[in-house]
Amino acid sequence: MVQFTLPKNSKVKKGKVFRASGGAEKKKTFCVYRWDPEDGNNPRMDEYEIDISKCGPMVLDAIMYIKDAIDPTLAFRRSCREGICGSCAMNIDGTNTLACTKPIEDIRNGSIKVMPLPHMPIVKDLVPDLNTFYAQYGSIEPWLKTETPDPTRERLQDPESADLLNGPDGHGPAACILCACCSTACPSYWWNPERFLGPSALINAWRWIADSRDEATGERLDQLEDPFKLYRCHTIMNCTSTCPKELNPAKAIAEIKKLLMVRR
Repeated sequence: MVQFTLPKNSKVKKGKVFRASGGAEKKKTFCVYRWDPEDGNNPRMDEYEIDISKCGPMVLDAIMYIKDAIDPTLAFRRSCREGICGSCAMNIDGTNTLACTKPIEDIRNGSIKVMPLPHMPIVKDLVPDLNTFYAQYGSIEPWLKTETPDPTRERLQDPESADLLNGPDGHGPAACILCACCSTACPSYWWNPERFLGPSALINAWRWIADSRDEATGERLDQLEDPFKLYRCHTIMNCTSTCPKELNPAKAIAEIKKLLMVRR
């Protein structure tokens, strides 16, 4: 029987354990991925038992409490704390989501496992390297492209056209915050991370293709008609199920494929 093993230096080991004080009112354990490229050690899972009555209600509040009160060496990204910037995207309890909008109380079964976004190079601890991800977003040229002369005021759009971008419920492609939850949940992106653009870049590509003010639809479709950039999507739907903003990247990708079929 064939046996597969991870490289020796990539196996995640048991790490340090931090216990809450004896007078803790409401204990909860967080198992957090730790890796420092400078110490040469394997990744590890540290356990932090904390009194969640001393922090806010979200997982990000607990992580910030751990850094502020227990372990200042913990590295992670965060900014807005309102589900807008996408900085604090992590894999929490097995699902890619935003730490700032994930309630601690939603996770009732034992400890809470906090990992970086999967299948990405790690800078340190919970900080993934998103350089390729952002380069792919840039490759779809996410700006309005026009050939007609600039108007004397803003380019107007009727409500129906605006709904294609924003969605009547606010969950349209223009609501993407580039958190990378969808792309890093996609097996096709894991297998072809440098050739398949991934759900995030493609939902943003659709956002500009669907924009009634944009005049480069043919050019944008030409750029996407590629065996890998677009067609590595196999409609697995992980992207849609994990999106913390409740968007539908799979539907956006399907719309692009339909346009390409229609023009053949």
